[in-house]
Amino acid sequence: MCNNNEASNNNECRCISEILTVICILQQNANCNSDTCLDTCDRGFLGCGISAPLSCNTRPVMLYTCCGNGTPWSMPTVKEDVTCGDAGVTCSNVFRVEKVDGCCATFRVLAPNPDTTDVASPYVPTNSFFTMNLNCVCSLRCLNDTFVCI
Repeated sequence: MCNNNEASNNNECRCISEILTVICILQQNANCNSDTCLDTCDRGFLGCGISAPLSCNTRPVMLYTCCGNGTPWSMPTVKEDVTCGDAGVTCSNVFRVEKVDGCCATFRVLAPNPDTTDVASPYVPTNSFFTMNLNCVCSLRCLNDTFVCI
């Protein structure tokens, strides 16, 4: 992991990598299902509920790094070369996994939907992407499945 001084072992990220791979496949094959399973990150289907007008296509996640002291990873919602914490920079800590390749994953930054009346779609996609070494991720929090207009 991040704080390990030994040579990096590619198997260390397997737990997070495998869950993100499942989520990525589910999103690519998004189809709501009324099966009943545990409401976990690796649940075998995306589910918005029977009454939802739109099918789910996203399982939003929050990432926690080894050195983050319990604070979720945050990224700017724009592609410009800006930093979270700078004046006027909007950041988000909610992401959509787009690709998993071994111990690396590419994420799209999701922003809160400015239309607060649209409760079915709490997030909107941004044009901001980043790739993260999963060896530095120690915890993954899955949020409720939802529809994001990609």
